[in-house]
Amino acid sequence: MSTYAIGDVQGCYTTLIDLLALIKFNPAQDQLWFAGDLINRGPDSLTTLRFIKNLGTAARLVLGNHDLHFLAACYQAAPTRPKDTFQSLLAATDSIELADWLRQQPLLIYDAEKNYCMTHAGIPHLWNLEQAQTYAQEVEAVLRNPKLYPDFLTQMYDKQPDCWDENLPPMARYRIITHYFTRMRYIRPNGQLDFKNKDAPISLTIPQSDYLPWFSYPSLAQQQTRIIFGHWATLMGHTQSNRIFGLDTGCVWGERLTALRLEDEKIFSCSAQ
Repeated sequence: MSTYAIGDVQGCYTTLIDLLALIKFNPAQDQLWFAGDLINRGPDSLTTLRFIKNLGTAARLVLGNHDLHFLAACYQAAPTRPKDTFQSLLAATDSIELADWLRQQPLLIYDAEKNYCMTHAGIPHLWNLEQAQTYAQEVEAVLRNPKLYPDFLTQMYDKQPDCWDENLPPMARYRIITHYFTRMRYIRPNGQLDFKNKDAPISLTIPQSDYLPWFSYPSLAQQQTRIIFGHWATLMGHTQSNRIFGLDTGCVWGERLTALRLEDEKIFSCSAQ
C-alpha cells in the first residue's frame, strides 16, 4: 500500500487521471490525500468532485479556500465571482449532496504513524501540532452543524481579524483559524497575515519586509511532524525545509500537478492538460 498526497487539482480532472495513471494508483490498495482546492478555476469541477467522492475511503482531503467558496455559493451564503468555473457543479442535480459531503471534510489531517500533517495553506508558527488540531476541530464542528454553518459561510470572507488572539469572540475566532489553514502565505512574527502578496519570495532566507513565508519561522509543529500544504502556486513546491512539502505546482495555470509518495518522499508530476 502506498499513500500519495496531491496538490491543488482545481477541477483539472484530465490531468488528475494522468497523474493517477503515472503512479499506478490502485484504489483497492493505495490511498490519496488531497491538499484542498479540489475545484474552481479549472475546466471540470463537477467531474473532479464526483470522482473524489466516489473513491470513498481510498481518498482523504482537507478543505481549501476554493472548496469553502463553493460551499458558500451552493448554500446561497455568498454570491459567485466572475472567475469562478463551478457553474456546472452548482447546477448539477447532486450539487447539494456533494456540498453536504464536502462540508463534513476536515481542515487538518494528521497521521501519527506516518508522521505527516496536511492542511491547505499550512500551520502558523504560533501553534504547536496539538493546538492546530484543536483549532481545526472547532471550525470543522461549525461547518458540520446545520444551525451554525450558514452564518459562518456568510461571514468567513471578512479579512478581520487578521491576527490570532485566544480571546476573540466565536465567529471572529473561527474566521482567523480558517484564514490560517486556507489562505495563509506571508505572516508577521506576531501572527498577522498578509492577504495581498501571492508571489514567491525572492529569497527564502532574506526578508523582503517584516512579513515572511509562514514556514520561515521556528515552529513547534514543524519539529513535531512533517507538514504538507498546497495553496501557494508560485512557490512551485520550493520551501527551505526538508520537513515542509509544498504541492501546489500551478496545474490550473498550465504548469504541473504533483503527488508526493509519503512512504519514501518521492515526487511524481504531470504536465497540465
